[in-house]
Amino acid sequence: MERILWADDEIDLLKPHIMFLKTKGYEIETVSNGPDALDKLDEGNISLVLLDENMPGLSGLETLARINQSHPDVPVIMITKSEEENIMNQAIGNKITDYLIKPVNPMQILLSIKKNLHSAKIIAEQTSSGYMHEFQKISADINAASTLEDWMNCYRQLVYWEMKLSDSESNMDEMLLMQKRDANSNFTKFVKRNYETWVTGKRTHLMSPDIFSKRIFPMLDEGEKVCFILIDNFRLDQWRIVQPILAETFNISEDLYTTILPTSTQYARNAIFSGLMPLQIKEMFPALWVEEDEDEGLNNHEEELIASMLERYRRKDRFTYTKLNDSQACEKFLTKINSIKEFPLNVIVMNFIDMLSHARTESKMIRELANSNAAYRSLTESWFRHSSAAEMFRRIAEMGYKVVLTTDHGTIRVDNPIKVIGDRNTNTNLRYKVGKNLNYNQKQVYEMKDPKRFGLPSPNISSTFIFATNEDFFSYPNNYNYYVQYYTDTFQHGGISLEEMLVPLVTLTPKGNG
Repeated sequence: MERILWADDEIDLLKPHIMFLKTKGYEIETVSNGPDALDKLDEGNISLVLLDENMPGLSGLETLARINQSHPDVPVIMITKSEEENIMNQAIGNKITDYLIKPVNPMQILLSIKKNLHSAKIIAEQTSSGYMHEFQKISADINAASTLEDWMNCYRQLVYWEMKLSDSESNMDEMLLMQKRDANSNFTKFVKRNYETWVTGKRTHLMSPDIFSKRIFPMLDEGEKVCFILIDNFRLDQWRIVQPILAETFNISEDLYTTILPTSTQYARNAIFSGLMPLQIKEMFPALWVEEDEDEGLNNHEEELIASMLERYRRKDRFTYTKLNDSQACEKFLTKINSIKEFPLNVIVMNFIDMLSHARTESKMIRELANSNAAYRSLTESWFRHSSAAEMFRRIAEMGYKVVLTTDHGTIRVDNPIKVIGDRNTNTNLRYKVGKNLNYNQKQVYEMKDPKRFGLPSPNISSTFIFATNEDFFSYPNNYNYYVQYYTDTFQHGGISLEEMLVPLVTLTPKGNG
């Protein structure tokens, strides 16, 4: 039974309210002044305090300040006759839990108590009930999905419920995980049926090479100043966790687009910045394409690719390109950010989340900090809020830029090793492999035996691409136990999943700027 302490110098007049709360299952302790309230709290086992603001001697506000010092974990609901704004401000400033103005009726008090003592339990129950109610509909939508728009809607639903259930500490996580696995299994079949048409035919939806021509160039043509910001490895749920921070500064329009395969920087990001498929990059700009087995960085030519795309479209837009690999680089960029306002187009790449993903694989401490999708989101939110990233967006808004925020691919938490054999020239990515003489189970992968048909360059005449699906990752038989132990439950990208392929494409318009 929850014990509630009620401190009011007219406590005898509140007996009907006290009796009502007792019928609702609460044990009520009463005192008539501040010092007695503090003594009762010191005795322990008080769940919540109802505190009159206008008590003689030690006032309610003074008592509140002392409670916050000695018992900061105990919620306090202040009850007052006064509607003066300065008293409300003082109460709020002292971290009051709730504020009720007399005369109060018993139901008001009960509602406030429930909100502050039982909200987590009530929310969890209601959220679980809501998800159970929607479960059959979501399953039906997954089974009926026949277009990319259908799959985007399914994915949005799954992300919505994943975050809602996580926030409410519901016990529905396993059921949702099962539904996500079912969705990814069906989505993989959908991709296998349609992917070649997407990259060879006239597609009706946005993919990596289309972002600039279909989204950025039209905005520039309308006279907009545009900042294109790409956050590597940025999933839809990670976008949603930082969205409230940006909503303070921007009006937001959220969309999704579909990445090309492989869902990795070398392919998907270079496709964005060139407006071309990887095979076209290699054929048209061989000096700007880096093969899998070369030591050169896989994304060292992004600025040149952007310039080549602008030239190919006969555009004269002046632009800047900035890559921010860590918070220190972001802070340095902020010191000279005014220099970008002379340019209609600014391109910024932020690699922090990609670094976090790799650090989680390599660092035991980061693994502990990001031991679930919810924890991974939390680290993303913490980085964004407490680094220079949020300030950078605010400064860009002040300069009147629209921001197009996106990513080159998402990432998925993997837990199922599948065996593949390749020679020493086979690439190291765990979600896709490219090489000659690959040995694998065809039923477990999506294979491209003729990569050129899919817009991909072939390192060798006999090279094959294979892609992991669902939560699988590739492991070598001769080092199988190492791979299982080291990579299970890590976040990887390169393959086929909703998380990797359907990624946010968000337009941010500064508030007050249309």
